[in-house]
Amino acid sequence: MFKKILFLASIICYSVSFAQESETDNVAFAVIENVPVYPGCTDESNMKLKKCMSDKISAFVNIHFDMKKIAAMDLPPKTYRTSVQFKIDNKGNVVDVRARAEYPAIEKEAVRVVSNLPQMKPGKQKGKEVGVLYALPIIFKIEPPTKKELKRKNKNKRKG
Repeated sequence: MFKKILFLASIICYSVSFAQESETDNVAFAVIENVPVYPGCTDESNMKLKKCMSDKISAFVNIHFDMKKIAAMDLPPKTYRTSVQFKIDNKGNVVDVRARAEYPAIEKEAVRVVSNLPQMKPGKQKGKEVGVLYALPIIFKIEPPTKKELKRKNKNKRKG
């Protein structure tokens, strides 16, 4: 790996306008009365549950997002942003995962990771279990190679 890769899985929840299907039982994470509960988060205040869930999702993405696949793409050094949208349905399953990124391979990796989030306790609105719409950015930075890495790369090119 000749490029230094810095992963900044900065995951922030925010409200998103999904195209509303015929199903009207979807509520944005930012305004849900009782948020979905991620495994390991304790039933406390809604605000603390939101933070716990965001922190746990961030940790999950940091661990499972495969930067080796991204490094293999040999992308130019810069910061890359992927927008991911999904729904936690009224059973607590992660469904309808969509991603938008500059490269299809990055989108595919983001969808793969988010699709593997664990089942959660579903969110509630007016006492009824509902689908909760969630969006997050995945941001990572590819650093330019160091002089040492460039020398090693050039040396390997001459050998091959």
